[in-house]
Amino acid sequence: MSGWFLVGVLAVWRVAHLVVAEDGPWDIVVRVRRVAGASVIGRLMDCFHCASLWVAAPFAFGLGTSAHDWLLLWPALSAGAILLERLTAGRATPPAAYVEGEDMKEADR
Repeated sequence: MSGWFLVGVLAVWRVAHLVVAEDGPWDIVVRVRRVAGASVIGRLMDCFHCASLWVAAPFAFGLGTSAHDWLLLWPALSAGAILLERLTAGRATPPAAYVEGEDMKEADR
């Protein structure tokens, strides 16, 4: 079960991150986000915590074998995705500094 829990956390993080922070294939997600605007759905798509909670529900249902499991897995999967988001947020690799036409010897100084 613990292996599937980890897979569930990763899946919840991936889908919630797609909904909140990415454009999606063929810009589908960004178009839906634009259409949703300031509605309830639009606000849910702007908040990672909210999105992870609702994304986690079907995953919890799929992983759990009883109502008790589902009720425990639902917030646990969301919490795992939120922790993963906090660990990875703002850690993009900065682009290499390059100035066109700059001499390599000057860049090494």
